[in-house]
Amino acid sequence: MLVENDLTDELLVDAWQQLENSIIYYQNRPVGTVAAQDSSVEALNYDQCFIRDFVPSALAFLMAGKTEIVRNFLTETLALQSHEPQMDSFKPGPGLMPASFKVESQDGQEYLTADFGESAIARVPPVDSCLWWILLLRAYIKTTEDLTLAHQPEFQEGIRAILDMCLVHRFAMYPTMLVPDGAFMIDRRMGVYEHPLEIQVLFYAALRAAKELLLTDECNQPCLNNINRRLETLTYHVREYYWLDLQRLNEIYRFQGDEFGKEVANRFNIYPASIPNWLIQWLPETGGYLAGNLGPGRMDFRFFAAGNLLAIITSLASEAESQSIMDLIEERWQDLVGNMPMKICFPAVEGEEWRVVTGADPKNIPWSYHNGGNWPMLLWLLVAAAQRTGRSELANSAIKIAQDRLAQDEWPEYYDGKCGRLIGKEARKYQTWTFAGLLVARQLIDNPSQLKLIGFEQN
Repeated sequence: MLVENDLTDELLVDAWQQLENSIIYYQNRPVGTVAAQDSSVEALNYDQCFIRDFVPSALAFLMAGKTEIVRNFLTETLALQSHEPQMDSFKPGPGLMPASFKVESQDGQEYLTADFGESAIARVPPVDSCLWWILLLRAYIKTTEDLTLAHQPEFQEGIRAILDMCLVHRFAMYPTMLVPDGAFMIDRRMGVYEHPLEIQVLFYAALRAAKELLLTDECNQPCLNNINRRLETLTYHVREYYWLDLQRLNEIYRFQGDEFGKEVANRFNIYPASIPNWLIQWLPETGGYLAGNLGPGRMDFRFFAAGNLLAIITSLASEAESQSIMDLIEERWQDLVGNMPMKICFPAVEGEEWRVVTGADPKNIPWSYHNGGNWPMLLWLLVAAAQRTGRSELANSAIKIAQDRLAQDEWPEYYDGKCGRLIGKEARKYQTWTFAGLLVARQLIDNPSQLKLIGFEQN
């Protein structure tokens, strides 16, 4: 019988082999990884390389010193970036990065085709792709210590195009980004329209990365000035208004509604009756988290894992808030981690609320997929956040849970049930970011200094 270390080594070898098998080649060069390799079902778009899905693959390659594929990915996706004025509302606007791309052939010639959302569910463009792209460029530079790639004119132009899109004058009073449902990892209707936490954290991190990558010349100075202004207001806004702990919950519970004027306590006109009953019992004494969304008359009290974990890693959450988020995860471990790290959101929406919020989406039934499913990909984010906050015992516990199941379950996309005990009803097997996420998590345990690829120091 194998001892645990032998089992772990065997698992990592399998994960690396799966990752190597997932590589996409274009003109004999590695340029990305497919989303999944499940031959038992129709490929649909799982045979394409998604920018967000490639992130853990890219980090695994960079941490192993395999930088070529990441450089090629950055170069080819930059060439796919939209630069056309948005004269047609069915076309992507300038600066947008594709959701995914694939290699196709015609008359013996290979070419790349990109999907900007034209073929996606509900035809929603991927707001997060361009933000992840900037973060991957920074991670590549951190690994290679070679700034020449980012300083190339086309890369400088690409970064500016993204920022022009994100920092455009808006019909809004908030420093956050306004986006529709389906614009990021939760790519189906889940009531996350408006100002979802995950996008705000990615926006913040992309601004900080761009500040490091842009040359301080006359051409970039207006953009850099805009970055500095937005970073200050965005940081304050998220830390101050998205934060939820027992003290804050008591403040909201005693809010007066319909207050007018500049100096008011209830700035967003949140009605105390909107506080869900589950939260009053669930929120522990010592824990807290960043709410899932915030807008006029609306606070989404659900816990969204990716946004909270990324807020710790990128230092958008303060040191105290970061520790409080990890306290919450530890206190509510069975709910948020359970049998597979980690639950994408908690709790699931059910009953009539499910019908209204999801549009009666049969894939997002309660405790499945994006509606409270457990996603192994989130393991690397959990481990990174735990390492960042000095909570290595939580990181080790999470990895132990994952490695005991993933390979024997054939690396599924997600798990179902309140504690993640069931392999997802429609989950693809051999999902690339599942085994890539485990590899990144293991590398972060073995070498915590690799956090520099994705993390930022506190401002």
